[in-house]
Amino acid sequence: MDGLIVVNKEKDWTSRDVVNKISSIFDMGRVGHTGTLDPLATGVLVIALGEGLKLVDLLSCDTKEYIAEVQPGILTNTLDITGNVLKREDYVLDREKIISVLNSFVGKSLQEVPLYSSVKVNGQRLYEYARKNIEVTLPTREIEVFSIELLELKKESFTFKVSVSKGTYIRSLIRDIGIKLGIPCTMKELKRTKQGHFTIDNSYTLSDIANGNYHLVSFYEALSNFPMVEVDDFLEKKIRNGRVLENRYQDERIVFINSQKKVLAIYEVYEKDRNLIKPIKVFNLL
Repeated sequence: MDGLIVVNKEKDWTSRDVVNKISSIFDMGRVGHTGTLDPLATGVLVIALGEGLKLVDLLSCDTKEYIAEVQPGILTNTLDITGNVLKREDYVLDREKIISVLNSFVGKSLQEVPLYSSVKVNGQRLYEYARKNIEVTLPTREIEVFSIELLELKKESFTFKVSVSKGTYIRSLIRDIGIKLGIPCTMKELKRTKQGHFTIDNSYTLSDIANGNYHLVSFYEALSNFPMVEVDDFLEKKIRNGRVLENRYQDERIVFINSQKKVLAIYEVYEKDRNLIKPIKVFNLL
């Protein structure tokens, strides 16, 4: 089985738990995911099967959309509601101030990676430093917030929707929102509603999948946002063999398909000679 399944992950499951469950359901070893969700988080987790694993690094770069609920007045060591409380303060929420602060995050910025994360520093994951109470300098990453809006304001919490680039930690974003508000803030709930063009409306629970109620996303569907070129049998043989080709195309990256709409390969412009294109992914699909 080759392709993708869009899973609606439940709370308290790790992304690895989901991969293991899918592997068990289909009795196959070649299973992976295209972007980690914390156990607290729910929503879209794109699972790759078989040859679909070759798409993981491409799809993990896609824009992601989340709906997050914020618990103001507390800050925890994990930056979410499951952690130990480090700070607790009284607060008053002001709608206009929240909207102004949220809007201030639109664009590119540097974000400090949370201590409780799997990012490696000197060969060791950050959460391992945390568990051993070893001090470590947290790395920063450039992120981009494409859009952000307040959805709901309650006396005890507020909820916003945000679209972000790869590598953005919503827990850290919420911490930084709290700093600008002058109120300690912690992530209470998180749902990923979209990754690239995969949405929660077209996702399936693990129970659905176990009962055969799911859609296997084909490579043609998964790569539909890339420019596609249909080739004849002669060129198909060259592409299947991973040959470098003459660049007759306008785009930096091209998906080649055959007359049966089977994806053959993804090519990109050769850096050393822009008159040529080279394969970055070649698929062994029947």
